[in-house]
Amino acid sequence: MLEEWLAPKAAALESRGLTRRLRARAAGEVLIDLAGNDYLGLARDPRVMDAAVAAVRTWGTGATASRLVTGTTALHAELESELAAYTGHEAGLVFSSGYLANLGVITALGGPGTLLVSDEHVHASVVDACRLARSRVEVVPHNDVEAIGKVLAERNEPHAVVLVESVYSVLGDAAPLTALAEIAQQNGAVLLVDEAHGLGVTGGGRGSVAAAGLAGLDHVLVTMTLSKAMASQGGVVLGPPVLREHLVNRARAFIFDTGLNPAACAAALAALRILTDEPSRPDTIHTTAARLAKACNVAPSAGAVVSVPMPGPREAVQAAEQCLAAGVRVGVFRPPSVPDGISRLRLTARAGLTDTELDHACAVLGLIGS
Repeated sequence: MLEEWLAPKAAALESRGLTRRLRARAAGEVLIDLAGNDYLGLARDPRVMDAAVAAVRTWGTGATASRLVTGTTALHAELESELAAYTGHEAGLVFSSGYLANLGVITALGGPGTLLVSDEHVHASVVDACRLARSRVEVVPHNDVEAIGKVLAERNEPHAVVLVESVYSVLGDAAPLTALAEIAQQNGAVLLVDEAHGLGVTGGGRGSVAAAGLAGLDHVLVTMTLSKAMASQGGVVLGPPVLREHLVNRARAFIFDTGLNPAACAAALAALRILTDEPSRPDTIHTTAARLAKACNVAPSAGAVVSVPMPGPREAVQAAEQCLAAGVRVGVFRPPSVPDGISRLRLTARAGLTDTELDHACAVLGLIGS
């Protein structure tokens, strides 16, 4: 039965060059990685790994239960407190993934009486949260502040949440956060900013919201992932204490999910402390991103993501395979992962690349683009 049901769907993807396949990384493989999200180069830092190992020996391999039962450890509390302080917010709540953080906060704020206004380029986790929130949803053109203001002004709902990313994950461009915060405040709305690609990268590492002077405002909320610059796993929602209390009681993705494992908490906490002690690390990301963009003849990005348009999905996959054969791993984004339908190579800059590695990567990318 399943063969008859699913085989035509697989064939349809294959015919359009959109089939996705898992590829396991081999231990000890030697490649220049421009596809992963280890922006600060901390995933293999001995200090981060040692912290994770110590947490396993202290707390065990899993959180053992939901956060409201026995899944909250002292590490969770430390991580929430230090993340909030570092990014300029009053309080934070850690989830098991960045995906669940977005799902949790949006569904907890949504429902009848709340309008959700979403930028058309937001991450899939925000899209899925909107679908589950039982709210009216308005999708607006990318970075169109005027369109957002119009929707907010004409709404009938008493509450509204504007959903954006600080640095967008596909195009690598930045949101006009100051203007968005102003238009939200003027219309009695909340601005929720996904800083997945901002933490550890923009604003000296503290994120774009902090850089714009918006951190701590009661109508500006933030989500972040711990799986990118923080070299770990998990997500966090940041804002005032009243929001944290609301999520503890209303966010189903928090209440009914097993807590983030202690090793991931400890790793993220160690990475955050390294970032605090070594504030120049984010500068390296921007220098590397600028070199990669120049090699590919594309505009510089606002963060670590360098987006290279390709003629089509098959060409994108072929280019990525050529890069891999030359020792450079790059990401491939194809529909439906790209909001504008244009297939791309997606390069991610990271601290820790040597000059030799970066020179080689730029040479390979230059040949692919020629």
